[in-house]
Amino acid sequence: MVFGKEEDVVVDRFDVAVVEQLKTMDRLLLLQGEIERNEKVIEQLEQLKEEAEKLRKLKEDIAKMKEELAEIQSIFETQTEEAIKSFHLQESI
Repeated sequence: MVFGKEEDVVVDRFDVAVVEQLKTMDRLLLLQGEIERNEKVIEQLEQLKEEAEKLRKLKEDIAKMKEELAEIQSIFETQTEEAIKSFHLQESI
């Protein structure tokens, strides 16, 4: 079967259309892949943000506990001094 010039042009147009469609499909797949990767990164960053908030809260809690510990130690020292004074007073009577 011999193709005429008009048929060659139609085939050439078809080939060009298919090639363009393949290029478009490649771009589409590339963009979909990038979107999926970026969405995973966002998810990981959000998890890290949550973990960072937990860490901040723990550090805050530890700081409060250290303050409370210092207060309790001071009270204990005062009570110890009072107990010693009371003991010495009792001995001297």
